[in-house]
Amino acid sequence: MGDSTLEGTTALVAGGAKNLGALISTTLAEAGANVVVHYHGEGTAPDAEKTADAVRGTGRQVALVREDLTEVAGVRRLFDQASDAFGGVDVAVNTTGMVLRKPILETTEEEYDRMFAINAKAAYFFLQEAGARLNDGGRIINLVTSLLAAFTDGYSTYAGAKAPLEHFTRAAAKEFADRGISVNNVAPGPMDTPFFYPQETPERVEFHKSQALGNRLTLVEDIAPLVRFLATEGGWITGQTLFANGGYTTR
Repeated sequence: MGDSTLEGTTALVAGGAKNLGALISTTLAEAGANVVVHYHGEGTAPDAEKTADAVRGTGRQVALVREDLTEVAGVRRLFDQASDAFGGVDVAVNTTGMVLRKPILETTEEEYDRMFAINAKAAYFFLQEAGARLNDGGRIINLVTSLLAAFTDGYSTYAGAKAPLEHFTRAAAKEFADRGISVNNVAPGPMDTPFFYPQETPERVEFHKSQALGNRLTLVEDIAPLVRFLATEGGWITGQTLFANGGYTTR
């Protein structure tokens, strides 16, 4: 890889069934990749089928895989099925995550464990498996959050559980460099998806909008082209966290 297309490659998108993950799945298919669309539960199956149809509409092949990535065995089965379907993986994108806005004094042990299982543990073992299984010259891209550069309340377990990905990514970028595999994070700003609104009041939504270009939230359409770039021409970028948030915050 290194040009603007992904012809002859396979992309695996964890959490690839809906919202940003779905757009990334179809964007990489439009660039020429066959796509493995991962989803977590039965409730997401209809979205996964719609995304699979959209991938097929680009003329590419698709495989659907349902696994719980908070279990290491589930991560391994995901890559096994991707390899079985297409013979290998060239691009691995992890969009999975869970958002919680709750004061520290009200957060339960169960909530803490769940947030770190989804946002940190699953991401770590996804990186591990991708590093072991990707073809030489591959690309690994994780989705994190611009809250990593924010000084705010309420998101201790969400931003806190995403924060380790920066350290995981830097280590992986060094460890996988001899095989030409780049590893990066993309950090969107508050994003206009169904995951965002339940965490916020209408007043806080308006505040978040006011902090970015054009007085709006980040859109999935702002992020998918950046993922495509990192998967193609952007291979010389590695070990980085790219903040894509319309100036919402910086570091």
